[in-house]
Amino acid sequence: MNKFHHSKIFLLLLWCSVLAGCSKDFLNRPPEDAIVDANFYQTPEQVLAGTAPLYNIVWFAYNDKSSHGIGDGRGGALMSGSYQVENIRMQTTDVTGEVYTSWTSFFNVIAQSNMAINNITKYTAPSVPDNVKQAGIAEGRFMRAVAYSYLVQNWGPVPIIVDNNVLLTDTSITRNTVESIWEFIIRDLQFAVDNLPASPALRGRVTSWSAKGMLAKAYLTRAGISGTLNQADLTEAKKHALDVIVNSGARLMTNYEDLFIMKNNNNSESLFSLQWKYDGDWGTQNSVQAFLAYGSEITGFGDGWGGDLGGSLDQLKLYSTLDKRRKATFMYPGEHYSYIHQSVDDPANPGKKIIQELQVPWNWVGTERYNTRAWVKKYVVGRPEDNEGKVTQQHTEINTYMLRLADVYLVYAEAALGAAASTTDATALKYFNEVRKRAGVPEKAIITADDIFNERRLELAMEGQIWYDIVRMHYHSPAKALALIGAQDRGTYRIVPNAERNATSWTVTSDVPAFYAVTEANFYLPYPAVELSAAPNLRKPPVPYEF
Repeated sequence: MNKFHHSKIFLLLLWCSVLAGCSKDFLNRPPEDAIVDANFYQTPEQVLAGTAPLYNIVWFAYNDKSSHGIGDGRGGALMSGSYQVENIRMQTTDVTGEVYTSWTSFFNVIAQSNMAINNITKYTAPSVPDNVKQAGIAEGRFMRAVAYSYLVQNWGPVPIIVDNNVLLTDTSITRNTVESIWEFIIRDLQFAVDNLPASPALRGRVTSWSAKGMLAKAYLTRAGISGTLNQADLTEAKKHALDVIVNSGARLMTNYEDLFIMKNNNNSESLFSLQWKYDGDWGTQNSVQAFLAYGSEITGFGDGWGGDLGGSLDQLKLYSTLDKRRKATFMYPGEHYSYIHQSVDDPANPGKKIIQELQVPWNWVGTERYNTRAWVKKYVVGRPEDNEGKVTQQHTEINTYMLRLADVYLVYAEAALGAAASTTDATALKYFNEVRKRAGVPEKAIITADDIFNERRLELAMEGQIWYDIVRMHYHSPAKALALIGAQDRGTYRIVPNAERNATSWTVTSDVPAFYAVTEANFYLPYPAVELSAAPNLRKPPVPYEF
């Protein structure tokens, strides 16, 4: 069977397993997509083909809605009256859609990673160089580690699974402890550091630097799981983050807004991104523009369902008037985007449309013009003509950032601060301020934990990250994390521009404040109701994993 034909079948089978993953016995069956043809892994190209789906289709169900619903909705960056409301209001239940889709997506990543690891180990031909074989296994272990990092931060104890075929006969599978899961993650990432190449085998593939950046973040997060910050883990986080910063060759993009233009996929700042294809099979595309864009006039199709979605007032208050990141993340009325176009009524020809550069519209309410939403801009890429034709309904191919260099800069700063009230550490300040300088905001001479947390919110909003920063805080400072959530205003507001076109200033005022408290009882996501029904062992107390 030739490589192309076999790869197409593999993608089809993978998608079948995504659908199968929605069955009620997800944890009780192996994926149905094993490549068991001993003649397949005969060349380095075929090994690479075997891990290619780990970069898109298995993550689709999470990326589609759950990433921004959980990462940004629960994290406090979003408000809405109709979309993601259970997550935004911290009222997520065991039947909330994003609970099940994210759970199944993460376990699908794990299942496919396990299959890739096992098949490459068993079936790779002796003629394939060992470093290529080990790199393929390392890709699987890297992806598995990342999926487990999301699982443990959202649900706490979950089952560690390394062989999905065991689930057919082993009825004793139960949850493993949080400590075990973080150790498992770190071991997988260390293997990836040791066995992935320093340069991508193909454009967009992960490298040893990708793994080292993720390893730094894993150590930083694990540092707090005992309730106090562990200095040994902080030291490891600093060491690995600094190595990436100094030696990886990655560098910050000069203009923050350029990070979220599709032609800049796999840029110098990207360390790990999901790789989407606008014209591929369903599940291989990035669908988020459909849910985030405020209207069809800027997508060119019938999607663009984000008119009721916007940045929360709590998030908007963080931006200074100088901060370039706000325009790249949330749209204000009257704002101009030259690289996105919109379809508008032609004033000279009633009933006809013209295409023009985007001027974010506003509404007249009585005698006042204002919007009640700061619509989402990040990951909204525009119409086909804005992207070399690479947009169709619910399909774009802009990468999803999972880790970029600015994140690693802030990981270093947070690890250097540790448990101290503040720091003037020269290296931490250097990288913290590099992020701020690009954003156009003043540098700081001293930084606190709140400074770093808020900087991460500004830098990473709408990238599905804020909730996990709160989880990291909750590990070692639970009362602070709960109070922070309870103090976030996620209610309605008004944004009044100073001009209809090319507005340069805005007045943002609260309309109806809304605060949603969370307690220890509902801080973590509930296990999906259908999983508890199908896998009752999830109710058993967690046990340490036997390495």
